[in-house]
This record gives sequence, structure tokens and C-alpha cells, in this order.
Amino acid sequence: MPSVVGLLEQHELAARRRVEGLREEAVRIQAELAAAEEEWQEWAIARRRVGTVLAPDGGSTAVEEVASGPVAGSASRQAARARSQVPVWCQGLAWSVLSVDYQRILTALADRDRLHQGPLTCQELAGMFGRDAVPTKVEALRSKAKRLVARGWLAERQPGRFTLAQGLAGQGGPS
Repeated sequence: MPSVVGLLEQHELAARRRVEGLREEAVRIQAELAAAEEEWQEWAIARRRVGTVLAPDGGSTAVEEVASGPVAGSASRQAARARSQVPVWCQGLAWSVLSVDYQRILTALADRDRLHQGPLTCQELAGMFGRDAVPTKVEALRSKAKRLVARGWLAERQPGRFTLAQGLAGQGGPS
């Protein structure tokens, strides 16, 4: 007859193996989700660009605006960097180069900055966007916020608390 401690150890080992398997599966799914989101963003960008080209004016006004000055020209080159969903921020770069999700994050933080309310966490952002504050939704926002930090759009002075970057803070909204 097996001992009680032996049976408990067997159940503990089985439970630990199940947890490890689920963690591995979660990592795989997160990676797959990130790849799918990136592909989705690329298709959205392609659709917008085709829409611009097929616009009645042929997109010529957008081309003229970009080429109108040295700051705008360097900003467009920066925005067009190969396969970059979020371009590195530089003076004169409009928020419109970002996808809608990133613009929503910037707008929420700009409102907080304008009202002098301080930084936001990703859980607070999820609530503001009407999303459930479940780990998958919060982590998706955190990934986007971290990407914005890495590219100079946001600052993270305290871990997990995001604000507009120094140069963006004075803009007061999308440019």
C-alpha cells in the first residue's frame, strides 16, 4: 500500500507538470498572437496607403506635405524605416503615423498630462478603453506602451506607470 506522502508527491508532480505545460503553451500562444497582431497592423497600413493612392487627388497632397520641409522630410524617412510599426519619435512627427491603438494610448496620456493627473498604469488604460482588466488585455496594452517607450513616444519613470515623453508633453494632443 502506497504511503500518503508518496501519493501527495505524485499528485504534486502531476500538477506541476500540467502548470509547466500550460505555461509553455501560453508562451507559444503569446508569440503567435504577437505575430498575428503585427500582420494585422501591416495589412491595415497597406489598406490606408492604397486608400491614399486611390484618393481622388491621387495622394499628391500628402506627398507634397511630406516633402515640404527638412523636418517633415526627415520625419517621413524616420517613419518609413523598414518594418517598423512604431517609428522613432522626432520633432514634427505627427501622431497619425501610428495605428489607432497607439494613438488612443497617446491621447489618454495627453489628457492626463493636460489635467496634471500624472502617469497611468496599463490596468487603468484598459479600464479607460472599456476593456476588462484581464491579464491578456493588460499585457497587450503593456506591450504597446513599452514599444512606445522604446521609440521615444512615452516615458516610464516608475515601473509600470506611463506618461508622455518630454517632447510630446507640451503638444497637448495629436499633431
